[in-house]
Amino acid sequence: MPMDLVIEVDNEPGALARVAAAISDAGVNIAAATCIGAAERAELHILVPHAEAAKHSLSISHLAVTREREVVVVDVTEDRPGVLADLARAIAKAGVDLDLVYVATHNRVVFGSADLAGLKQALHQN
Repeated sequence: MPMDLVIEVDNEPGALARVAAAISDAGVNIAAATCIGAAERAELHILVPHAEAAKHSLSISHLAVTREREVVVVDVTEDRPGVLADLARAIAKAGVDLDLVYVATHNRVVFGSADLAGLKQALHQN
């Protein structure tokens, strides 16, 4: 189950390197990452397939996961203009509000919503 881990860090050189090293030290691959925040603190959203191992290694490195949640990851088999619009329209048609979207490796899109069941249904994910 893909999990979005949020790690709050000081917005300084090396912060991402410390997080990435801690996760890789656990033998966990980072499938996607995004950073939000231009002030003194930043939120790193990291998509991992094995959350428990990543969280354990982060805690040993004195990096705390402040939030975690299951997300829906959609494989985009046809990389063309309009794919994200098509997915977003399907989600909107189902009446689901999104609160997280980012792109992952291997042509995948990550979606988060408080209505995870509705999101999965709108995107035909089981």
